[in-house]
This record gives sequence, C-alpha cells and structure tokens, in this order.
Amino acid sequence: MPERTSYDVIIVGGGHNGLVAAAYLARAGRSVLVLERLDHTGGAAVSTRAFAGIDARLSRYSYLVSLLPPKIVQDLGLRFAVRKRTVSSYTPADRDGRPGGLLVGGGPARTRAAFEALTGSDREYEAWERFYGTTARLAERVFPTLTEPLPTRAALRARIDDEDAWQALFERPVGETIEKTFADDLVRGVVLTDGLIGTFASAHDPSLRQNRCFLYHVIGGGTGDWDVPLGGMGALTDALARAARQAGAEIATGHEVTGLATDGTTAEVTCAQGTFAARHVLVNAAPQTLATLLGEQPPEPPEGAQLKVNMLLTRLPRLRDETVDPREAFSGTFHVAEGYEQLETAYQQAAAGELPTAPPSEIYCHSLTDPSILAPDLVRQGYQTLTLFGLHTPARLFADDNDAARERLLQATVEQLDAHLAEPLADCLAHDADGRPCIEAKSPLDLERDLRLPGGNIFHGDLSFPYAEDGTEDTLGTPAARWGVATAHPNVLLCGAGALRGGGVSGIPGHNAAMAVLEG
Repeated sequence: MPERTSYDVIIVGGGHNGLVAAAYLARAGRSVLVLERLDHTGGAAVSTRAFAGIDARLSRYSYLVSLLPPKIVQDLGLRFAVRKRTVSSYTPADRDGRPGGLLVGGGPARTRAAFEALTGSDREYEAWERFYGTTARLAERVFPTLTEPLPTRAALRARIDDEDAWQALFERPVGETIEKTFADDLVRGVVLTDGLIGTFASAHDPSLRQNRCFLYHVIGGGTGDWDVPLGGMGALTDALARAARQAGAEIATGHEVTGLATDGTTAEVTCAQGTFAARHVLVNAAPQTLATLLGEQPPEPPEGAQLKVNMLLTRLPRLRDETVDPREAFSGTFHVAEGYEQLETAYQQAAAGELPTAPPSEIYCHSLTDPSILAPDLVRQGYQTLTLFGLHTPARLFADDNDAARERLLQATVEQLDAHLAEPLADCLAHDADGRPCIEAKSPLDLERDLRLPGGNIFHGDLSFPYAEDGTEDTLGTPAARWGVATAHPNVLLCGAGALRGGGVSGIPGHNAAMAVLEG
C-alpha cells in the first residue's frame, strides 16, 4: 500500500514512459506515486517466460530499441545497454526460378554485391545509399528535438534545411518518393515497411500516417539504427523501476485506477485501495482511457493492425537460398511477403474486410545477438528465439471470432515463411513442458485485452509529426503545451504514447511530461 494519501505527482500506469517520468521527478525532489494495474511494471516493454517449463525470457510485445535517447539512459544512470546488429535485413526472393535474396549488411562492398546480384546492376544500390544518406542527415537534425520543447512546423523545417527531404517525408505520400527513387519491386517494399509498422495505410494514403510512421522509424538515436536490448526489453523497464525507487518514488502494483477528478489545480485519483490526491497527474495510458477515467466521452478508439508472434526453436531453419547463412539472415530483419505490390495487395484485401492471402511480416532472432535471454543449457543445445511482426491485420478482421481469425492468419503467415525455407518451421519449433509447440500469436484484440490498448493500437493512435502547427504559437503558453503533453486539464498531462512525439519504446513522453511539471 502507498505510504501516504497526498503526493506532488501521481502517475497512472507503470509502463516504461511512466517509470521514466517517475525517476526524473523523484530525482528532482518531488513526491511521486506510480499506480499500476498489473502485478508488475513494464507495460508492453517486458520480458516473459512465455512457454511453460522453458527458461527463455522473450521480449513479448515490444522487441527492439531505436527511439530511446541516450540522454535518458545517462540522466537516470540506468544500467542498460543495447547491441548493434551486423546485418540490417535479409529479404528472400525467387528470381528466374532460383531462390535468392537481398542481404543488407556486412559492409558496403557486400551490400553492393547483393544488390547487383538481385537486380543486375548497381543502380538500386546507389539509389539506396543516396536515400538513406538523406534520412541519416534528417535523423541527426530531428532526433535531438524530441527531448526539447516542441518546435513549430516552420522551425523544424528550417532546422532540417533540406527542402527535397521535407517535401518527400512531410508533404507528399512517401510512396511517391519510393517509386521515383527505386525501380525494383522488392527494394521498394523493403523501404516501405518502415512506414507500415503498426500502421494500417497504403503507400499513397493522403493522410500521411505512413509518412509519420516512416519518420519515427528512420530517426531513432540520430542514426535510424534498431538495436537489440541486452537482457531483453524487460532489462530496460527493470532498470527504470530501480532508478525510480532509488530516487524515492513509490510504485504500487495491483492498483487499478478507476477514476480521476480535477479542478485544474489539485486532482484526486481513485482505485480499489483508496483515493489519493496530487498537484499533478501524469497519465501513461491512451487518451481513450484518460477520458473514461475523467467521466468524459472518449474519442473514437484507434485501430491496431499487427500480428505479434513469439517462437522458441531448437535450431534455426535452413533456407532455400543456400548462399546465405540462416544465422545472418535471421539476425537482421527477415522480410516475408513484403514486396511493394504484395504490401499493397495485402492492404487492399484487409481494407475490404478480408485476411490477406499472403500476409506480410518481418522476423528477427534476438538470441543470435544476445543469448543471455536463454538459459545456458538452451544456448549449448543451439536453441534460438524468433519474433515475428505481421503487417496489415487491422482489428476489424478479428471482431467476429478472434481465435479463429488469429489461427487462420498465423497459419497463412507461417506458410509464407515456409515458402523460403528448406524445411518446415514446425520441424524446428521447441516444445514446452506440456508438449505444446513453442509458438504464441497476439492479435490486436489480444493486445487490447492484455495491455488495455484501445483497438490494440501500439501507438495509442496515429503518430503525429514532431512539431506544433504554424499559427498555434499562442497555444504553447504553458509548460505542458510547450512539451507536447497537454490535455484539456492544466494539471493532468499525458506521459504515454498518446502524447505528441509518442509511440515506440522511447521514454520521450515520460521525459517531456516530467520536464513540463518541473517547469510549472
């Protein structure tokens, strides 16, 4: 039970963003209470022994780290590290009736040779280098702004100082740039996937939601690299919880918040264990959840669009493409059914209410880069993990019968992978203590049930461009507005993925909400 009934700050939700905010505020001398519904902290950024009797700690929901600023790790003194992947991606492809593929990684010479082998020339490689040279420069200029007060649109445009890049990513559907830059369908698809992670959109969606998703996937860390968290994602949230507690924050698990009332100056938070007062309340939950707690009409729930699959294998499967070692192919992002036209076909089928016949997905093997998540005996026996993220599977497809739709989709997704393997994936799956294959799948509705993500949306809603619209400068007069964490109530702030510059495992909304409180 909490030690008192009144605090400077109460944080609703003990996910990674809530823990970041708690650690910053407690270190600044504020009294802080974190109320978490579950019996553990971490939210979606947890490591779990998902299979009975098997000592393998999988990052169950969120997998890789890119958007977490080193500044937060350093400021909070976190004992947490990431490891680079030597291979960026591998995409299998049959050309002229022969199995092959595109391996990106292992140095420029090897990557160039892979492009030439796939396409017959070095044109696509040169276009790739130019394109990602542009995104790298963009990342260097945009990423530092995420932990600064919110820039205006004009200010961010001036900071980027590259009108072609601005038009390509902020003004026009990213599909236009991809089609203008690349000729090969497979290469186009590999590029587009960064705009579709957890985002249901086509390459030419006029809303530009795919552009916003793409932006967040190429600016992380100022490099765009996606790194492996050593010890799994739970290592990060465990370190954050330690940092918060060591700074003096109280963390109460098993405390589900059921109500929130505020007069703009003080607030009261209610749960089954009692009512607690605070000057500020930070909400590490979706805007829909916040509205419900306040007794207000919640906005339309967003729609998640991903399939998450965790697997434990006794060995990595052999590939039909014998020129690539499976340990390389699966150490980066292994793209399945993610050609440009395949992605559009899957989108159109899902938009029409049908499960995609060739579900696109991407896979990686955490344990190749970080075997510490496996017990030593599993490592000695050659066990490996596989984590799959499926695209274009909106929540609406599961509404009638979640279990049946999930099973059909999982089967179709595995079939797409098997088409590139020299042996069925099923032959490589480990079995748990009860004799069941070590594979679990989560639909958007499963994420809604398990994590209270409305619609199963992993971003709490559509991602936003990281700026304030021009002409709204007069609305940035409060610390909460300047940091992009404001709600309609002056002393209630968003500190989760639903804040501006939210989404992904970043800690950025938690940092920004804490900065707003400390400025106030």
